[in-house]
Amino acid sequence: MSYQHILLVTDLLSDADIVAQRAKRVIVGSPDAHVSVLHIVEDDMVRFGYELVPASSLSGEKDGEHWQEARIKLAKFLERNDLDAANSEVTAAISNSAGIINYCHKNDVDLLVIGRHERRGIAAWLVGATADSILPNVPCDSLVIKLDKPVPE
Repeated sequence: MSYQHILLVTDLLSDADIVAQRAKRVIVGSPDAHVSVLHIVEDDMVRFGYELVPASSLSGEKDGEHWQEARIKLAKFLERNDLDAANSEVTAAISNSAGIINYCHKNDVDLLVIGRHERRGIAAWLVGATADSILPNVPCDSLVIKLDKPVPE
């Protein structure tokens, strides 16, 4: 099967290169695919009465230091892994899960590639892995790369 739009989601942690290299294997098998790379910056929410509004949309903070640092890290990640992405972006969402699911729906993604960190202790009980929470809700095939090191508590 040849994919048309492959989305690689990265947290830009030290083991993100493992996920990128696995994605490249799939990309080679789909040479005509549109490749996108996404990094989510979790956004704070501001309450206005009964409505929640993303703080970045109010403050215009998408050009702040935190955002610039994330864009630089993403550019280095792409270069280091020799990834030729038609679209690479750092975007805000109220959660990684919501951001990834929304991106897949809006952009007709037909393959999602994501790493899955193991969580232990209270973090596993409270949060769980992002990959676990999105898989039932994405409208596409998914390739989940199991990463060896657990996320620190």
